[in-house]
Amino acid sequence: MSPDHTYDLVVIGSGAGSVCAALSAKQLGAKPLIIEKTPKFGGSTALSGGVIWLPNNPVMKRAGVQDSEEAGRLYLDACTSGAGLESTPARRAAYLREGPHAISFLEEHGMKFAHCEGWSDYHEGQLPGAVSRGRSMEAQLFDLRALGPWRDKFRRHEGAWRVPITVPELTYAGLNGRTAASKMTFLKVGWRILRNRLGRDIGGMGAALQGRLLKIALDEKIEIWLDASLKDLSVADAKVTGVVIERAGREQRVAVTRGVLLDAGGFSHNAEMRRRYQRPGTTTEWSTASPGDTGEVQQIAMNHGADVALMEESWWIPVSRPPGGDLLFNNPLDLSKPHTIMVDRSGRRFVNEATSYVAVGLAMYERSKTVPANPSWAIIESRHRSRYRWGGQSPGEPPTEWIKSGYMRRGATLSDLARQCGIEPAALLDSVDRFNRFARDGKDEDFGRGDSAYDRYYGDPASRPNATLGTIETGPFYAVQIHAGDTGTSGGLVTDEHAQVLRVDGKPIVGLYATGNTSAPVMSRSYPGGGASIGAALVFGYIGARHACGSKF
Repeated sequence: MSPDHTYDLVVIGSGAGSVCAALSAKQLGAKPLIIEKTPKFGGSTALSGGVIWLPNNPVMKRAGVQDSEEAGRLYLDACTSGAGLESTPARRAAYLREGPHAISFLEEHGMKFAHCEGWSDYHEGQLPGAVSRGRSMEAQLFDLRALGPWRDKFRRHEGAWRVPITVPELTYAGLNGRTAASKMTFLKVGWRILRNRLGRDIGGMGAALQGRLLKIALDEKIEIWLDASLKDLSVADAKVTGVVIERAGREQRVAVTRGVLLDAGGFSHNAEMRRRYQRPGTTTEWSTASPGDTGEVQQIAMNHGADVALMEESWWIPVSRPPGGDLLFNNPLDLSKPHTIMVDRSGRRFVNEATSYVAVGLAMYERSKTVPANPSWAIIESRHRSRYRWGGQSPGEPPTEWIKSGYMRRGATLSDLARQCGIEPAALLDSVDRFNRFARDGKDEDFGRGDSAYDRYYGDPASRPNATLGTIETGPFYAVQIHAGDTGTSGGLVTDEHAQVLRVDGKPIVGLYATGNTSAPVMSRSYPGGGASIGAALVFGYIGARHACGSKF
């Protein structure tokens, strides 16, 4: 059948890598098209923290942070030790080599980044090559009015999550004014909120990243179709030659001359795929991914022979859900603060509560092999509630509906609290007594909480001798059930160092590329630092488009 349209490169999905891929194709003289199945542009990235983790990047260098490709390789290799097809040495090398070029390329097109100062690599002090000042960057705040009519077509958080705040400011805000930096943050963010109420639309984090990228795409006149879903790939002579989509209520065929790049997320909201591939007990209920994260793009590629890896994994993050509200991220902002611990349903600690959220989620599943730990219980002392926020809620008396609904349990004594949670009181008391000794000494002998720069980043610097440790001894006491949620599934299509999708025999499907959560992660099961998933999505979008359009690396 004759095609309805012809483009050089078609990008399926509007995730973190889509605009970078389309821009790269255009720079090389190709004609790109971005296709998004939902009515909103931005994918899960627009709903995320919007951070990019990348060793040796130009943004950190301008901030005076020392790094090198070699140090990045040492750290990334340590993080991905034991990895399989998803994270080959060639893929890691491509990420480290081309990543800084991708960032410089975007900056040349008007992107504005800022270094996330102090947001340490997640395993600093544990693995070689980590950087304590951090390798993460974020987009500078962005007034979304600049998108014009596309502002209403851009995916946004609703309600409280629209606060115009940066990632470092989010950390300071969690201290609720206990430091000078925290007080200054409240003043700055409060002023922005006022300006938004007076007519501006300043966005931070994922909204700033994807908003800025969308503005660049619009300025470059890159064509974007919304409400257009992929139905199949067109293949001829063992090569992908186009896509079949449904748009405006009818099927259309789009031919490609260079290739198709898949950046459509994973299968977070596909219950059947989660049952088939992921751990028992994993459901769609605890995912914060975009509603369009439903897996059919991965399934279409698999139908054409694509191999997959790590389908059991997600970007795990401990969450809770208050009555009638959105999921709350409780690690790292809440569980890293003093005067709280997390225990399994036998009442025992089993993980460093302040470490990487992905590592905590993995630990919850690993612990559940022997003791039920998903969900677990956060045990919260009165000083935590009087000093720090919980899920963004101001300190002090918990909202009445939290207590009435059972979302937050309250007990005059730890024994009373344990009984409300179905925990043996003696076991919880024993765990708390042991933790209190560690808190007084300033050294967590069991799990090393507070030993790394990352742990301390989300702690309270006023807490001595350890910024993340505080005794649990003054009532009333509180408890919240914590689930291993996710920001998206991370397993997906196996790709090579050029972002080409590979068959089960290891050979590329000519003309087919993938990045983001559609592909299996170059980070393997690890999460080296804030924005590791977005960084890989962006960089392999850049790599895949340049490979498809003939650029020589």
